[in-house]
Amino acid sequence: MGYMGRYIAEENAEAYKEGHITYKELIRRLTLLTGSLAAGVALAVTMGCTSDDASAPTSAPTATSAPQPTNTTAPTLAPTATAAPSPTATRPPAPTTAPSTGAVSVSPNDPAIEAGAVSFKNADVTLLGYLARPKAAGQYPAVLVIHENRGMLDHFQDVARRFAKEGYVALALDLVSREGGTANVTDAARIQAALGNANTARLVEDMNGGVKYLQSLSYVRADRVGAMGFCFGGGMVWLLCARNPDIKAAAPFYGSGPPAGEVANIRAAVLGVYGGTDARINAGIPQLETALKDGGKTYKMNVYQGAGHAFFNDTGGAYNPTAAATAWKDTLDWFRQYLRS
Repeated sequence: MGYMGRYIAEENAEAYKEGHITYKELIRRLTLLTGSLAAGVALAVTMGCTSDDASAPTSAPTATSAPQPTNTTAPTLAPTATAAPSPTATRPPAPTTAPSTGAVSVSPNDPAIEAGAVSFKNADVTLLGYLARPKAAGQYPAVLVIHENRGMLDHFQDVARRFAKEGYVALALDLVSREGGTANVTDAARIQAALGNANTARLVEDMNGGVKYLQSLSYVRADRVGAMGFCFGGGMVWLLCARNPDIKAAAPFYGSGPPAGEVANIRAAVLGVYGGTDARINAGIPQLETALKDGGKTYKMNVYQGAGHAFFNDTGGAYNPTAAATAWKDTLDWFRQYLRS
């Protein structure tokens, strides 16, 4: 299992410890991830999860509302260090497949954009995605959008439309394309297993395919391609920045950083976005920031106090409208400076 597989396993262990899934469901997910029941149970033990855990729920609880955040002042654009907090992490219920309903959600029928499903070849592989673009003629910068570990749900298509509304061409790429696409895999745990067991080189190859597809479009400025990803997708965007020099700017949201030895390869201007109560992910900020600083990289780490993991997803229980709105503005400001110009 690679480091992204470990990341997915840790997310599930955290969900169990905080009472969002049962021990039985945890073991089912880890069994799919590792390939055997024995390995799944052993992995659970290494992460401190046992069936007699005091925190083990008798049934999966219902969703609870995310705590009200404390709004953070929009940070300046100059890359600066932001210390990671160390509060107790909170994990919400998983996002739903329902359409986004946030204040900045953009309808597929918005007259200012064109949006819809696309498929394209990358070598001998057919990749699936959702493309959104401004309707007005012209050439635009582009953004590759990478989903969470449950696949390409409607929320990420909405994110692509939001970018189109702001004057970008955006491709939400389905990294479950090789398994037939997110829509054809009904069990979210199997999507997690497919992503967790995929070789990272394969995932990067597919993301590179998405970048090349964007660059091939006549209405895209081929030298102005950025990336944005969430949770698992945030980690993927960090890795993409380290392995694709064509990425000009990126905004990985609460994702784990790339292997330390690959940070030196990053050329993109990166805005790291984190929730203040997301202790597990935030624990990696200091080491990553040291590597970025030592390498003279253009970066900024924004920590939004009062917000947890997945705070941007307006279909999930952790949605924090104040932090999400601020992070969206900050992302647009970052891309305006480092991608559009």
